[in-house]
Amino acid sequence: METTIGFENIKLVLQHGFGFIISKVMFTAAELGVFDLLRESGEVLTSAAIAERLGTSHVGMERLLETCVGLKLLRVEKKDGEALYGNTDVSNLCLAKSSPRSQYPSMMYSSEVSFSNVLYMTDAVREGKNQMEKIYASPSNDIFAGFYRSKQDMKKFLDTMNSVWVLNGNEMMSAFDLSCFPLICDVGGGGCALAKECVSLYPNSTVTIFDLPKVIETAKKHYVSSEEHRITFHKGDFFKDPVPEADLYVLSRILHDWNDEKCVCLLTSLYKFCKPGGGVLIVEILLNEDRSGPLEAHLQSMMMLIHTEGKERTPSEYNALLSAAGFKEIQFKKGSIYSAILGRK
Repeated sequence: METTIGFENIKLVLQHGFGFIISKVMFTAAELGVFDLLRESGEVLTSAAIAERLGTSHVGMERLLETCVGLKLLRVEKKDGEALYGNTDVSNLCLAKSSPRSQYPSMMYSSEVSFSNVLYMTDAVREGKNQMEKIYASPSNDIFAGFYRSKQDMKKFLDTMNSVWVLNGNEMMSAFDLSCFPLICDVGGGGCALAKECVSLYPNSTVTIFDLPKVIETAKKHYVSSEEHRITFHKGDFFKDPVPEADLYVLSRILHDWNDEKCVCLLTSLYKFCKPGGGVLIVEILLNEDRSGPLEAHLQSMMMLIHTEGKERTPSEYNALLSAAGFKEIQFKKGSIYSAILGRK
């Protein structure tokens, strides 16, 4: 028996079906430098002028610009029958490489790495495990391996992680008053973005970044100047080596990479080295308790299925992990995208 379905619902299905094109349009405009050109010019430009300055075809650029207007990534003005294009506020802020809050590294990572790896989603669902063995074996996915193996591509990966925190770091580091924790250890925080937020917000605190030797080497070279003496480094593997003693341990987007057993193992280790009265601060996207959303948490969890052994979790699931490791007085603060979870020893 047929059911009458409104056109808006049908349109939703069609939009989702073309979702991969929407993301690639945004990535392409960013990669070609459209948003940077318009940000730096400070004026609206014709498609012909943009194509000429960026070295593209006129016909291709015109279609790209018109599509970006439809996606509300660009604005258009008509003058003497000619279309003039300019950035929207969000494009100036997030998509231009020259913006201090640019998400360009994240966009390029998604375009070059995630975009191809989602092709393994069907296998991941069928098998219930990550697809890294297939991804590493595929000649078309050399760049994914490169993000973790070469120094140059390690920096690209860390830039991607940092781009998240230039938008969300201050909100997460100020979700709770951390001024009572003078010695902070950012576990797996090699990009240094949250460490910089910590020392900026809490003048009496110092931050030790604990990460793999190759990550520390890259971080020292690219992210911390000699003047930032309140940020120090400690090399090690947080599953194998003792962590530095601290008043507060920060785990930002770490636990969602691992299964429950390894999460409890890591948290138990942190509890052991944590000073009395100290704690752990977890930053992750939280699923609603009834698992009804938010959508970004479900989408991120699907990516975790492809790439890791972890997942996104509900507040009660994080509460259980922290309690199993010995942490108490567990508090949650929901942010605009990410949430902060504080447990005390």
